[in-house]
Amino acid sequence: MQRLFVADLHLDHERPEIIRAFAVFLHEKAAGADELYLLGDIFEAWIGDDAAPDYLQPLYDQLAALSAAGVSLFFQHGNRDFLLGQAFAERIGARLLPELHHLTTIHGKTLLLHGDQLCLDDVDYQAFRRQVRDPGWQCDFLDKPVEERLAIARQLRAASQEQGAQKAAYITDVTPAAVSELMVNESATLMIHGHTHRPCLHTDQSPDGGVRIVLGDWDTHGWYLEMDEDGCRQYAFKLPTEGPLAPVLQDSLAAPR
Repeated sequence: MQRLFVADLHLDHERPEIIRAFAVFLHEKAAGADELYLLGDIFEAWIGDDAAPDYLQPLYDQLAALSAAGVSLFFQHGNRDFLLGQAFAERIGARLLPELHHLTTIHGKTLLLHGDQLCLDDVDYQAFRRQVRDPGWQCDFLDKPVEERLAIARQLRAASQEQGAQKAAYITDVTPAAVSELMVNESATLMIHGHTHRPCLHTDQSPDGGVRIVLGDWDTHGWYLEMDEDGCRQYAFKLPTEGPLAPVLQDSLAAPR
């Protein structure tokens, strides 16, 4: 069983090199996997399934072809694409995951999440998150014309970038106590998430020695986590790329013996 995990691609027309690199990744790497997990912020902004960006149609087709060929696709919402719905998931052949998903792996009970729900020191963001995750707010937003939704999304994006630049690093990172508490409550030995754009493997994340793997964001490099019977390995590869991937191992977690 080979599982692949990615997050924080932030696919956008302004970054064609990332779109191209993801297409190469799907062709060269994901096509040989059993499962592919998309753990949020795959898209820079998602304003509704009825407004899926047309310029990404080749990627939609690739994902649908992977699913049809037997690769199981899973999508978990991020803070940029929380409005992605069942209609689009069916379009690409993916299964939508809850914001906290339990997975049994060779490392024991594993938790998958985007990660933004653990940034509890960012009080303003958590208030915003509660607002936009409210079903009533989402219904009201999706009822608006596409152009109005696009304008609101641009405003929210600009405000987020401005506010993020003014916050201390610890505020925009996960809260350690929240990580430990969640791992204890869920009896988890491994946690995998993205969001913070700080790829790393962290040990001793809970009283029982839990491990937390933070997925890398796609910017100057693409990132993916690979899990099989030998353990977990996170790789990075330089962008842009049109040819074969040249992944470089960043960190690894060996399977228990």
